[in-house]
Amino acid sequence: MSDLFNKEGSGRALFFSTTAFAVSFAVWGLIAALAPTFTQEYNLSATEKSLMIAIPVLLGSIGRLFAGMLADRFGGRLTFSALLIFAAIPAVAIGFSTSYTQLLFFGLLLGLAGTTFPVGIGFTSKWFSAEKQGTALGIYGMGNIGQSIAVFFAPVLALWFGDWRTVFFIFAAITLVWGVVFYIFARDASAVSQRKSLMESLSVLKSSKIAWILSLFYFLTFGGFVALALYMPTFLREIFNLTPTDAGARTAGFVVLATLLRPIGGILADKLGGAKVLIFVFAAIAAFSLLLSFSTIALFTVGALGCAAALGLGNGAVFKLVPQYFAKETGTVTGLVGAFGGLGGFFPPLELGLVKDATGSYTIGFVLLSAFAIICLAVNYFTFLKNPLPAAETA
Repeated sequence: MSDLFNKEGSGRALFFSTTAFAVSFAVWGLIAALAPTFTQEYNLSATEKSLMIAIPVLLGSIGRLFAGMLADRFGGRLTFSALLIFAAIPAVAIGFSTSYTQLLFFGLLLGLAGTTFPVGIGFTSKWFSAEKQGTALGIYGMGNIGQSIAVFFAPVLALWFGDWRTVFFIFAAITLVWGVVFYIFARDASAVSQRKSLMESLSVLKSSKIAWILSLFYFLTFGGFVALALYMPTFLREIFNLTPTDAGARTAGFVVLATLLRPIGGILADKLGGAKVLIFVFAAIAAFSLLLSFSTIALFTVGALGCAAALGLGNGAVFKLVPQYFAKETGTVTGLVGAFGGLGGFFPPLELGLVKDATGSYTIGFVLLSAFAIICLAVNYFTFLKNPLPAAETA
């Protein structure tokens, strides 16, 4: 690991990008973490609750494409710090909200915190050589732990203070402070890309097949991680009647496992190739997601932990491939891929809520997740292994 930081300043850059990502993910996940509280306070149906959980993911997904282009144009330091500072505003607003409608509106704006992912990818990747980027970006992706922090600590703090509003104020303050810290102490890599117009930045998305294929893969791996992490407290409370604290702790375990496996996925991708790692990942997701449909907590736990491990490995493997094929447009392509990953976290909660209201269970939703993993398995095999597209097509 010591030879990972062979460029002066790379360790510092990785520290600040990872911690900033964790802070942004923590505030981004607050509504989902306190979903049971809001459900009770506003007497929400399953569909209304699903919309509430998914709504911050919407702006966080669509905005990633533009955040990535801003990072390519203005640098990761300025873009990341600005996003953190502005994300604190809707967090404060939610603390003052008094209705479900206001919660949805400010929750949508809170999605700004979810746009930081491609900014950090572009910022971090420029500090590391190509053969080390899978490992470095896997470590950066451990910022996912921020969601675990929100899921575990938000309900605890709400009980401690006797008010969920204080939790939003605390997380908003941390986000604001770390945005300022990042601007003061973080530094962009010395290599600065030539600034491009909007159309020039988007041109790679029009000409490249692989950019869209990687987006499909991240729709599953990151989207599946976000969707399951957001909905896990609801699963555990509705299906197994666990307490909010117990459900939060188990959900935190899911997030932590996926987060810890992400750098392992990057390391394996550096050694074996991202496509080979993804073969195992998609097969595992297809199998373990079916276990989530069982009503016994032992089988559900095996399925959840198996999915967490596979999704974490998959997230690391996908982002080995992005800078490998798109060294000059890392932020832009990461924005596209990240946007699809975010959308992968937006639609499943809605679909799960609709399935639950229509059938009384979540089983069909888990079966669809398994089927989608099989589709990605086939696309990965025919694109990257059996008949790989030449790198020239992606440049």
